[in-house]
Amino acid sequence: MPKKSKVKRQSSEEEQLAPKQSRVEPGDPPALLSPLSFHGPADLFSSLLQPLNSDTFFREFWEKKPLHLQRSDPSIAAYYKSLFQLSDLQALCSEGLQYYSDVNVVRCINGQKKDLNKEGRVKHSVLNKSLLQNKATIQFHQPQRFKDELWKIQENLECFFGTLVGSNVYMTPEDSQGLPAHYDDVEVFILQLEGQKHWRLYSPTVALATEYSVESEDRIGSPTHDITLKEGDLLYFPRGTIHQASTPSGVHHSTHLTLSTYQRMSWGDLLLDVLPSMLSESSRTDVSLREGMPQRILLGNGGSEDTCRRLAAHLRSLADVMETGKLEVRCTHLKRDFITNRLPPYSEQQIAPSGRIPALEDVVCLRFKEHMVITVEPSQQRTEEATEQVVFVLHSLKNQRESHMMGEGDEEEDRDISRGLQFPLSHLQALQQLQKEEQVPVVQLQLHSQEEKLSLVLALWSECLLVAL
Repeated sequence: MPKKSKVKRQSSEEEQLAPKQSRVEPGDPPALLSPLSFHGPADLFSSLLQPLNSDTFFREFWEKKPLHLQRSDPSIAAYYKSLFQLSDLQALCSEGLQYYSDVNVVRCINGQKKDLNKEGRVKHSVLNKSLLQNKATIQFHQPQRFKDELWKIQENLECFFGTLVGSNVYMTPEDSQGLPAHYDDVEVFILQLEGQKHWRLYSPTVALATEYSVESEDRIGSPTHDITLKEGDLLYFPRGTIHQASTPSGVHHSTHLTLSTYQRMSWGDLLLDVLPSMLSESSRTDVSLREGMPQRILLGNGGSEDTCRRLAAHLRSLADVMETGKLEVRCTHLKRDFITNRLPPYSEQQIAPSGRIPALEDVVCLRFKEHMVITVEPSQQRTEEATEQVVFVLHSLKNQRESHMMGEGDEEEDRDISRGLQFPLSHLQALQQLQKEEQVPVVQLQLHSQEEKLSLVLALWSECLLVAL
């Protein structure tokens, strides 16, 4: 599941344009009625799994075993097909697509992946030839960049899971396979959009894998699941599940959408994020953590029995303090990565400050609460004094949909799109108060002065994160 990449920025004039809306002419067929509920992220995910209850899914299937949901309702199949079709490629090729970054052309031959990509800009005629004559699979990266309905679905799923949700579309011709048997480091939801796809799933060689890997046929054994997905069907399998898929004979082509999530979202990843700040904070009060290491430990004596015992004692002490609740767990890097790279809120218009300017006598509430995070971090201003801790309010309102999940980008650009506000540490309680409560009178914000209260709500309102009721 690739991350962000350096993508050409739109001009300020382009950024203000709303997504194009189709005109409805007399005699046009009625718009498809979505089987998905967009009343909220939880409702969206629940409707995606229908008729299975989402509680049952997380109890019996999530991170445990595959799930195949068969749908006989033609309206669901028609809606799935509307998300992306093979015929959409012709118009999309006019968007200046590039091989490798936007499109991969591949075929699995004798258990090996053959790369059939060209160089430079994608031409529809060449893609079509690859599909029909070379029996190649066309992998289209992150279609939510171009498809509004997918933007809407994935933005809701990112709110639901609290992590990035990427997607790819795979178009495979009859009697062909695109990729060899492999496993991924993401939770996978497959939506069958067109035609049929034959899937073989195998027991993991690495449970809940943390990286992608191809597996040889002599290692994977017999399939645990042999499934043919039809239009409107859904298939889920946990990360680490070995899988391969092909379009059966007699089916002109298959188009399926892969939704992927939960990359680098394990307890181990959380510990890697929170431990440095906890150790730093504990070192301020625990002198034993400030005592020097043994001499020559960096010259090869790092694994001695005494060293291991001492480190284990420090970790036990840290765990004891954590359990008392006296040591705050601050997840910073994972939060920043998510909020910087996720989709912006789905909106048909440019997001702007809403309503009147808030005043002291107003009651206020946060907007786009699921698109903002609060972190406590060292100030980014360099000073000769001890590093000052400050509060950052980060949000994804100005993120670029066009660059969502498209690989690594430029560090300077990343800093620029880590948009948000910085406040003194004294503002943390008031910000948490706004996050937890539905409505808050400005005068009741947990700050010392009226000026601080008004300044806080004005800053949030200007950033489109707050509205006066």
